[in-house]
Amino acid sequence: MEQKAATALVSEIMLDFARLTGLTPVGALPRRYLWTDAFAVCNYLELFRRTQDKRWRDYAGFLIDQVHHVLGRHRDDDPRTGWISGLSEQEGEMHPTKGGLRIGKQLPERGQNEPFNKRLEWDRDGQYFHYLTKWMHALNRVSRITGDPKYNGWAMELAKTAYGRFTFLPPTGTQRKMYWKMSIDLSRPLVPSMGQHDPLDGFITFSELQQTANAEFGLSLEPGLSAEIADMASICRGLHLLTNDPLGIGGLLSDASRIAQLMIKGGSRYAPLLDSVVDAALRGMVYFMESGTLELPAGYRLAFRELGLSIGLKGAVMLTDLIEENPDVFQGVPSLQRHANALASCMPLVETIEKFWLDKGNRNTGTWTEHREINMVMLATSLAPAGFLMI
Repeated sequence: MEQKAATALVSEIMLDFARLTGLTPVGALPRRYLWTDAFAVCNYLELFRRTQDKRWRDYAGFLIDQVHHVLGRHRDDDPRTGWISGLSEQEGEMHPTKGGLRIGKQLPERGQNEPFNKRLEWDRDGQYFHYLTKWMHALNRVSRITGDPKYNGWAMELAKTAYGRFTFLPPTGTQRKMYWKMSIDLSRPLVPSMGQHDPLDGFITFSELQQTANAEFGLSLEPGLSAEIADMASICRGLHLLTNDPLGIGGLLSDASRIAQLMIKGGSRYAPLLDSVVDAALRGMVYFMESGTLELPAGYRLAFRELGLSIGLKGAVMLTDLIEENPDVFQGVPSLQRHANALASCMPLVETIEKFWLDKGNRNTGTWTEHREINMVMLATSLAPAGFLMI
């Protein structure tokens, strides 16, 4: 789809999203969901970049404010009130991310004495590390676009909180690990296992925030996130990255494009990691293609997972361009060009996925309507991905 048509369609989707979720006009009970809202902020920024219409920049600001005042505070059905950080109203306004941010799930979190129910847990509130990193990235993008360091500062505070509460040192051993899901107030783990790509997300996102603070704003943040970045790098070593999940593969490819951008900004130490991430994504693509998922009817498919792959493949295009434009930066990764060529053969999947979910008939199925807001926002990101993919 050519850019003008894509911009018009993304504008339509994002206006509809604002109306449906109570962003504007402001709803009595706005529906905020952290993952979706992080992508939405990036989409509004991309529309602003493309059109220079300040309305879109304002939408990003409105959404950030609403997320902080909904997901940074206790639920309406919770006996606890105020900021989940425990800060006073005034302090909470100044540091809205200091206690983390709720996921925004429909059901309240599991009580301390409630038995674990795997099916129900997916619908229960709490905090996810990989949702927090998406929000950090969105805040950082706002700082870069607007030149206001405040958003980067909020992202840095969120990074420190997330690292401090999600990582832990086991009773035996010297290697820190991570919890996958924490309670709303970050006082206890709800799912103690570690998310497969959470350490990678943390390492890349923390590095992005630090680079922005130092290079873009010249802020003196010593030690900043240096210790957290070093620890996340340590957790990443030997991590099994291979996945056949299209959303996970897309996440790896998006991460690869961010690593490449960090390298261009002076991070040559990221070269081995970049090679590992792209290799895992390519091997995952083989498994995914063999699954035959894209041949199934819409009722058996999850749009947001496939669109995550489409977004990642757009990141792979960015990666290829960066390699060609900066050969000196990537000469230390000899296999990268070969990997980039292999990724090029996967690019027709982007059109296949986008065309399928642009078909209104496929959007009338339950698998689309049950996840309508996340599906529509990620479709918009796939059509206009730079706002999300750039660091």
